[in-house]
Amino acid sequence: MKRTAIGLLTLILGLAGTASADISTIVEDCTGCHGDDGVSQWSDVPTIAGLSEYYHGDQLYLYRDEERPCGDSEYRQGDMSGQTSNMCAVTADLTDEQIDAIAVHFSEMPFEAATQEFDATLAAAGQVIHERDCQICHSEGGSVADDDAGILAGQWLGYMETTLAQYRAGEREQPGPMQKKIDALSDDDIKALLHYYASQQ
Repeated sequence: MKRTAIGLLTLILGLAGTASADISTIVEDCTGCHGDDGVSQWSDVPTIAGLSEYYHGDQLYLYRDEERPCGDSEYRQGDMSGQTSNMCAVTADLTDEQIDAIAVHFSEMPFEAATQEFDATLAAAGQVIHERDCQICHSEGGSVADDDAGILAGQWLGYMETTLAQYRAGEREQPGPMQKKIDALSDDDIKALLHYYASQQ
């Protein structure tokens, strides 16, 4: 009995170690596109460090279920640098447990605002629009991860521009109130908002 118990414990610990190794490999794959510790250095790729566990996990589930647009992109660093893939492909075989573990991992990493150019006049106009239309869900200028609505403040402008275009085109699912807000915004309003979020560095 004693040997059986020891053998079972060894098996459990071995499986736990394997699961940990698997997550490490997956996380390394994530950083090939999203940067070290999930902090992107590329304007078309979002920083994923610091996102809330709930929000990040939810987005990965949407990608796995092909309910978010999955444009092709190249790995920017690491062993797969230069190879092309997309988020639907890289999440296709992830289990729920792996997705949850990825979300936990990156939620524990600090978000770092992107250093990028912005127009101060547009940013000032965008702040007014944000406080009028967006603040209720994206508090403190869109900087609070615990809103479970992503982090807008300091996110890359190029990525946000693509994302808002998808929302406006109805290509990406969103809450009803947000759809109404976006539909009411002009192209100039959207541009101002983007520069406001980009200005928070």
